[in-house]
Amino acid sequence: MTERKHPLSTFGSQALFTALALNAVHSSATEMVDTCVATDTQCTQEAIELIKVHGVRSSVYSVKQSGDLRRLAELTDTPHTITVLTKDQIEESGKTDLKEILAAQAGVTLGTGENGNAFGDRYIIRGHEARSDVFVDGLRDPGMTTRESFATEQIEITKGPSSTFAGRGSSGGAVNSITKKASTSYSFGRVDASVGSDEHHRLVLDYNTPITTDTAFRLNLLSTAEDAPNRDGISRNRDGALLSGVYDNAANLRVYADGYYLNAADKPDLGSYFNLESRKPVSDIPVYAQEEDFLDSDVSAFTLRTEYNISDNVRFYNATRYGQTSNGYLATGARGTVRSEDDPQAPGASTIGLSTHQGWQDVEYFATQFNLFWDLKTARVEHKLLFGLEFTDESVDNGVYDISYNNSPNCTTTGRSGSQPGYCLLDADGQVYQNSSRIIGRSYSKDASDALFSANTIAFYAMDTAKINEYWQVFAGLRLDQIDYSNDVVSRGDAIDYAYKDNFYNGHVGIVYSITDEGNLYLSYSTATNINGGESDLGANCGYGGLCGDPEQAAMADPETVQNIEFGTKWAVLNEKLFIAAAVFQMTKTDVMESVGDAYSTLGTLNTGKNRIQGVEIALNGAVTDKLSLQASAAIMDSEVMASIDPANLGLELSNFANNSFYLQMRYQLTEAFAFGGDYSYQSEMFGGQPDTAAGYDTENGYYSIRVPGYAVVNVFANYNVNDSTTVRVNIGNVSDKEYWTAAYRSGSFMYLGDARSIKATLTYEF
Repeated sequence: MTERKHPLSTFGSQALFTALALNAVHSSATEMVDTCVATDTQCTQEAIELIKVHGVRSSVYSVKQSGDLRRLAELTDTPHTITVLTKDQIEESGKTDLKEILAAQAGVTLGTGENGNAFGDRYIIRGHEARSDVFVDGLRDPGMTTRESFATEQIEITKGPSSTFAGRGSSGGAVNSITKKASTSYSFGRVDASVGSDEHHRLVLDYNTPITTDTAFRLNLLSTAEDAPNRDGISRNRDGALLSGVYDNAANLRVYADGYYLNAADKPDLGSYFNLESRKPVSDIPVYAQEEDFLDSDVSAFTLRTEYNISDNVRFYNATRYGQTSNGYLATGARGTVRSEDDPQAPGASTIGLSTHQGWQDVEYFATQFNLFWDLKTARVEHKLLFGLEFTDESVDNGVYDISYNNSPNCTTTGRSGSQPGYCLLDADGQVYQNSSRIIGRSYSKDASDALFSANTIAFYAMDTAKINEYWQVFAGLRLDQIDYSNDVVSRGDAIDYAYKDNFYNGHVGIVYSITDEGNLYLSYSTATNINGGESDLGANCGYGGLCGDPEQAAMADPETVQNIEFGTKWAVLNEKLFIAAAVFQMTKTDVMESVGDAYSTLGTLNTGKNRIQGVEIALNGAVTDKLSLQASAAIMDSEVMASIDPANLGLELSNFANNSFYLQMRYQLTEAFAFGGDYSYQSEMFGGQPDTAAGYDTENGYYSIRVPGYAVVNVFANYNVNDSTTVRVNIGNVSDKEYWTAAYRSGSFMYLGDARSIKATLTYEF
C-alpha cells in the first residue's frame, strides 16, 4: 500500500469525501478519519486498513452529503426530498439494473413506451415522466439505454421539480448516479463471483491502487448473464468496464478521468396483456419471444473532472463528457384475439396473436459544466455561493428496421381492416405450437432514420446556501436555459422539419429552521420546465412526449411548467446514525400538451391540460442500533386532472400513477460473522394511459380501462464472513414466487412482468 505523505485534513471536504469512496467505508474507519481531520494528524494504518474493507462486512445505509458537488448543504439541511441509495444497500438487495432498483422505491413507478419501446426504460417519479431525466455525476445521460450498477457508488433520487440543477425536464424529479472513482488514499482489490438459478452467473472486479503519491487508478469490470426467472428463452447479458484515474496533489488540484463502456444484449419479453373481458392481466402466459428477437445497447463515455482550489474560499470545478450510445430492439408482442370465421383451422376460436415491435436509436452527445464556488461572509451571514455555466450538445437519430417475414402466416384473425393473415401462438386445439420460438421467422436490416433530434443548450445558474444564524438557513437558486432545437421527422410518409429556439427560467427557494441540533423544519418552492418534443426518441408522436403540432405551432408552443411547494422536516438522531424525513407537497403542472390529433390545427394552442399531485412522503435510513440498519420510504399521493381538451378527463387520476407505495430494506448483524436481512416493496394499483395525462376511462361502465393490480414483493439475503478476506452472500428474490405486473401500455397490449423467484449465491474476496 502506498502511504500518503500528508494528513488527510489537507484534502478539502470533497476530496476527503471521494477518498473515502463515498459511503462504502466501514463506520469505524469513518470515525477514525473524522478524528484525524479534527486533530490535523496522520490517520493510523488501522483506519486505512478498515477503509480497505469495502462495504461487505459492515454495510452503510446512509450518507450525510450528496455526491453532486453543487449541493453544498448536508442532506439534513437540504430543503428538498432526496432519496439516497448506497452501494451497500444496492448490492445486498441483489438488484443490479437501474430499472429494477428504481422500480422498488416509493413514489417511483414504471411505464411502457409507444410500440413497446423496449430500449426505453420509463421511470415515472411522482406521476411524471423521468426517462430523460437520468444523470451521471450531475451531467445528463441522454438516450434510451440499459443502465447497470456495477460502477455505481450511490444513486440519488430527487423528488419534485429540480430544473435549477437539471435543466429541462425533471417535472417529478431526477435520478443521479454517482460513479466509483480512483483514490490515492488507499489500495484495495475485490472480486464478486455469483452463481444462481436460471443460469445466472456474474463476475465483478473492483481494484484501486495508488501509482505514485499523487496518482492512482481504479478498474471495474463486469461480466454477467442470466435467464429471466421462470421465462425460459428470455435472457439478459451484460459486459462492462470502468477505468478511472486521478491526479491529486493534496493541496489545490485534483483531476479525475474515466472511460466507461457497457454492452447489454438481451432477449426481450413484453410480458402479458390485459384481458378486457375479465379486466385482469392474463396470468401464466407462455414464453412467445422469437429466435430473432433482440435488445442490444452499447454505451461508451469519457469523462474528465477537474477540481481546483483557487484560494481558501474560492474553488473551481469542471466536468466534461463525450459519449455515444447505440440501441436497437426487435421484440414480439402478444395479445388475445379471435380467429376469423374464414380461418381454415379453427374458425372463431380464441387465440393469442403475435406482433412485431422494433426500432433503433443512435446517440452522440457532449456536455461540459463549469462551476465556481465562493464561500463568503457578509455581516453575520455565511454564504456558500455557486455560479455555473453549462453547455450540452445532443444528437439523437431514431429509425426502424426493414423487416422480412420468412414464414407463412399460420392463422387468420379479425382486425380493424377485417380478416387478415397473421401469426398465432396457439394452434387449433388451443395449445402452444411446437417450436413456438420459430413461428414468424423474421430477418431484418437497419433502415434509414425517421427522426433526427438535435438540441444545443447553454445554461447559466446561480445558487446561494446562506446560514443566517444558528437557527435559520436559506437556499436560493435561479437558472436560465437557452435551447436551439431541431427535429427532422418522417411522419406518415411526409418529411417535416421542426426547428425553434426558446429560453426558460427555473428557480428554487427553500428556508430551513433548526428546531434543535438534531432536527429542522423546511419550506421550499421549486419549478421545472418541459419543452415541446423534449423526449428524444419519439419524433412527432405527441402522446408520449414527442412533438405536438405542425412546425409553426411547435415553435409557438409554450413549454409545460411545474410548480412544487413542499413543507417538511428532517432529523439526524442517534448520534447522527439514523436519518428521518417527512414532507407534504403539492405539484401543479400547467400548459400540458395533450394528444388530440388533428384538433391542434384549429385550437390555436397546444397547451390544453393541467394536473395536480398532492402527497406525503416519509423516509428513514441509517443505523437504528449497532446491529440493525434500514432504509425505508413511503409515499401516499393523490393525482387529479384539472383541465383537459376532453371534459370527460376532469377529475380522473393520472396514468401510470400509484397512490400508495412503500419500500423497506433491513439488515441485522446477528454475530460478528453473520448478518441477514431483506426488502419489502409494495405498490398499489395503477391505470394505463398516455403519460402525464388522464388514465384511460370507460365512461359507459364507470371504471378505468386498463388496470395494473397492486403487488407486494419480498426478497431476503444473508451474509457470512468466512474469514477476513472472504464473504458469502445468498439472495432469494421474490420469496413467495408471486406473479405481478409492473407497467401497462395504454391499450393493454403490454403488461410488463416482474421477476419470479430466483436464488443467487455470491462469493466476495478482498485483497
